[in-house]
Amino acid sequence: MSFKAMILLTRRTDMTHEQYEQWWLTTHVPLAKQLPGLRRAVFNVVQTPGDGDPDGITELWFDSHEAFDAAYATEIGKQVVADSMANVASRVRMFVDEHQVLGD
Repeated sequence: MSFKAMILLTRRTDMTHEQYEQWWLTTHVPLAKQLPGLRRAVFNVVQTPGDGDPDGITELWFDSHEAFDAAYATEIGKQVVADSMANVASRVRMFVDEHQVLGD
C-alpha cells in the first residue's frame, strides 16, 4: 500500500485564477516532479473556484509517510514548499487513505 497526500492550494489575492494556473502548471510542476521518492502525482485545477475556494488540488503518492517527510526535507523539497508559499494564500495538507470503488 502506498501513502497519499492531498494538498489544497488557494492562490494569492493579487493573482487571477488564470495566473495561478499558469504558474502552477509551468513553474511548480517541474519542481514537484523532482521530489525524491515521488511515485505518482496528479495536479487538479479547479474549474470555477468561488472566493476563498482552492484553485488546485495536488495528489501525491509516496511509499510511506516517512518517504514523504524525507522528500520534503531535501533541498528540492524545500524549494517546492518555498515556491508554493510565495504563490498561495493558503495551503492545506491532508494525508488520506484512498479507497478506489470503481475503475482501474
